[in-house]
Amino acid sequence: MRFSILGSGSGGNGAVVAGPDGALLIDAGLSARQIVARLQQVGLEASAVCGVLLTHEHGDHIRGLDVLMRGPLAGVPVFTNPHTSEMVRRSLRSPVKWQLVETGSRFEWKGWRIETFSVPHDAVDPMGFVIEHDVLEAGVSTNSRLGVVSDLGHATTAVLARLRDLDGLFVEANYCSQLLAADTKRPWATKQRISSRHGHLSNEQTAELVSQIISPRLRHLWLGHLSSDCNHPDVASAVLQRTLNAHAASHVTVRCASQEEPIPFCTL
Repeated sequence: MRFSILGSGSGGNGAVVAGPDGALLIDAGLSARQIVARLQQVGLEASAVCGVLLTHEHGDHIRGLDVLMRGPLAGVPVFTNPHTSEMVRRSLRSPVKWQLVETGSRFEWKGWRIETFSVPHDAVDPMGFVIEHDVLEAGVSTNSRLGVVSDLGHATTAVLARLRDLDGLFVEANYCSQLLAADTKRPWATKQRISSRHGHLSNEQTAELVSQIISPRLRHLWLGHLSSDCNHPDVASAVLQRTLNAHAASHVTVRCASQEEPIPFCTL
């Protein structure tokens, strides 16, 4: 299993996980042109995508879907829950091959095993994913497990239970609490929404989440959805690194996703 983040931030979100039988696009919040170009940047053609997973209906997670569905990904199934699909349909002109799954269910597709779970965010029915694929090494079959939680107001007990025993985790670290409090561009109501239990995670909240799911198996941690005004990769990385150091987890590598450039594929 190989994982790459094509871009992450308020301007658009998308990632891809690739295996021997095809790739899954996770959200399509960048423009279709950018998604195709960034797939090529990391060495993957759009024709390799055999499915699209949608976490929720906000524009920064679906912006490129309409053009993709009548262009390079025409006929590729889109997996999401019924409530999210109903919201997304309203903004699409293209025909979509919906594959509806209930939040909290598991399904298989093209060698992938995907578990969905509910996350607290101000969308109609937002989901996280645990994506699993078998790997054959030296004649021995093992499995790789990747957790994906894009927008998350707080980490519930149920979310934490799903994120244990992973090889890699992609989770948001949206804002630095001090920078958000000092920000003069955002009105008080917007700051309250961001920091609410159905908004986004601060660096400290993400660190607390990670502290509860660290295991000897976890090797890769990607931080996404960093605010361009109220966070910085160095700040977010430092907070998470302190937590990892406190738990003697030097085996975990931390990377911050960028809005402008994709992160190259990493093998889990």
